[in-house]
Amino acid sequence: MSLSTASPKEFSRWRAALWPVHGYELKKLMPMLCIFFLISFDYNVLRIMKDTLVVTAKSSGAEVIPFIKVWVMLPGAILLTFIFTRLSNRLQRERVFYVMLSIFLGYFFVFVTILYPFRQSLHPDELADRLQAVLPHGFKGMVAMLRNWTFTSFYVMAELWSNIIVSMLFWGFANQITQLKEAKRFYGLFGIGANLSGVAAGGASIWLSSLPFRDDLPFGNDAWEQSMVMLIVLVLMAGFAAMAIFRWLNRSILFDEGDLNGSLDQSIEEKKKPTSGKLSLKESFGYLFSSRYMMCIALIVLSYNLVINLVEVVWKHEMRALYPNPADYNIYMSHVTTVIGIFATLSALLISGNSIRKCGWTFTAMLTPAVLLITSIGFFGFFFAKGDMAFMVMELFGVAPLVLVVFFGSAQNVMCRAAKYSVFDATKEMAFVPLSRSDQLKGKPVVDGICSRLGKSGGSIIHQVLIVSFSTITASVPYVAAVLFIVIGGWIVATRELGKGFKVLSGAEERENIPQISRV
Repeated sequence: MSLSTASPKEFSRWRAALWPVHGYELKKLMPMLCIFFLISFDYNVLRIMKDTLVVTAKSSGAEVIPFIKVWVMLPGAILLTFIFTRLSNRLQRERVFYVMLSIFLGYFFVFVTILYPFRQSLHPDELADRLQAVLPHGFKGMVAMLRNWTFTSFYVMAELWSNIIVSMLFWGFANQITQLKEAKRFYGLFGIGANLSGVAAGGASIWLSSLPFRDDLPFGNDAWEQSMVMLIVLVLMAGFAAMAIFRWLNRSILFDEGDLNGSLDQSIEEKKKPTSGKLSLKESFGYLFSSRYMMCIALIVLSYNLVINLVEVVWKHEMRALYPNPADYNIYMSHVTTVIGIFATLSALLISGNSIRKCGWTFTAMLTPAVLLITSIGFFGFFFAKGDMAFMVMELFGVAPLVLVVFFGSAQNVMCRAAKYSVFDATKEMAFVPLSRSDQLKGKPVVDGICSRLGKSGGSIIHQVLIVSFSTITASVPYVAAVLFIVIGGWIVATRELGKGFKVLSGAEERENIPQISRV
């Protein structure tokens, strides 16, 4: 039997392409798909809300995002990564999952019950007004970050959900209990659960954000506040459901090898054992800089987050001008999230897993930077055309240039996010699978917890410098585009180098697992 792909003898042609899963593997795969769906549902709902809150807040705009990501997000990522590392040294992985998820869910409960209802009293508007009067216009985003600090805290926790809960907790857990031969079939399917959650989250957000104000509800002073409370309730319910399924999976499935027909072999049991000694962030960074392989993983993660942040700030700036009302902004973002989910689901179902098995890891990993390169050329092309060529744009397309820029920015975001959720995440996580349990614990917290934040913070620093220098986002866009294309070039080089290392490591692991595979 082939070690790298499911052979025709195992599955029919269509099943091998769409659902290459053995019956005995469903007991492990289906709960993991459900958990990924639920935590990804929360991420998508929170991602929509965080942008709506900070971008449409009083005296705010897209300029606030770079300041938040540098001055609040990066320290927050370091702090939560430190907490995760300390907990991992003292508790079992299962308990770490419960504690970290409870921290996030507890914050969102406090936000919706205390911070948002009393925001008028908590926000330092007088201080912010004085600062705005004396500081240059380029510091508008920093003042807005301080003025609406409760929204800033929500933005940070919602953004870190992806890094801590999705990347470090779920994917770290998945990498420990999944063999390489399973990962090549499963990881593309995991994307389906996450991407369907985007469709569900977008639909729920559109419906709830469109509801009129109801006097009979005991919460909320306007329609948007009532919608926000109901969305947070959905987040809490999904989070608790994810914990319940995670506990059942650990208690009833993963410790019962008989029910899995031998799919949990000796190598997985070794991965589940705690590592000896305690792990510090210093040791993690030391391992990162001493390993060429891990450095390449860090570079592709840093590059993606830097590139997507550079583009999104410009796009959200234009979208804020088109949709100044919070409810309208939230509805539009929800539509975008729904479309992302549809595209990403189709990509995960038809492209991701099949491409990995048939074309190899390197080719599949190259798809994401290629998509970002092509779509960014289109977006920036229309952005520059809206100025001097505005009349021509009106004549050709029959809509205002601003509408066209927002549309193509949305299309760019849809394609890039779909590639990220279906292709980038699967290939990136597969790169961890051949590593030992110890190496995974050393590298993954730094890569997912800090390097991803460094990428976004790096993009935000670039935006900050340009905004302060040129006063507006619009004037800085040509320089943003230049930096973006340079970073994509470096990303492609790092992906090629990582592909070479992955081929060597995965080949070694498959040779070691030949006796176990032959019994399946």
